[in-house]
Amino acid sequence: MDLSALILADSRFPGGGHVHSGGMEEVVSRRLVTSVRDLPEFLSGRLRTAGFLAAVFAAASAHAALASGNWSLLDSELDARTPSLAQREASRAQGRGTARAGRIAWPSPVLDALLTETPRPHHPIVLGALVGVAGGSPYDAAMAVAYLAVSGPASAVVRLLGLDPFAVNAVVARLDLASVCSEAAAVAGDDPASLPSPGSPALDLFAEAHARHHQEEVRLFAS
Repeated sequence: MDLSALILADSRFPGGGHVHSGGMEEVVSRRLVTSVRDLPEFLSGRLRTAGFLAAVFAAASAHAALASGNWSLLDSELDARTPSLAQREASRAQGRGTARAGRIAWPSPVLDALLTETPRPHHPIVLGALVGVAGGSPYDAAMAVAYLAVSGPASAVVRLLGLDPFAVNAVVARLDLASVCSEAAAVAGDDPASLPSPGSPALDLFAEAHARHHQEEVRLFAS
């Protein structure tokens, strides 16, 4: 992987991802995940749906960074594939944080153009653009965002349930990110309107429920 992708996938990168659980907090509150045994199914499902969608658009954005892409179209197509308002808001919040840090690390007229067209871009869009600007490939961008899609919930469940971090990270290590990211990178240059649209209705409903509950009681994560 390109160094930029590794930096962006690092939990220490100041993009604000640490305050989002990727639906894990709501799932834990419903006792649908109570131990390490429950994690493979949840994380694999998230990778194949929300993770794959993010990977597709991060790869497309990395490709667009080299091809003067239509950022507003790319962003609006991802918006259309994200039916949950709570999910859209979480993505844009992380996108804003990533853009703020990314402009300092990788200043570029490409990023300036993206933020002029879409001042609050979705997270996969800005992450993919940063990887492209830094010289990484669409596959690198897909890998970074797909990894974040599963490592974020994995990190959250350690904090929420006090699970063994070694066992939790072993689950992440066994996920097949490579095939998901290869598939995402293969369509990077396609028309944004024709990009895949995998659905994850359960994650959408969990996100909306979490947003409601977050207004009623103190929650550890924003989403």
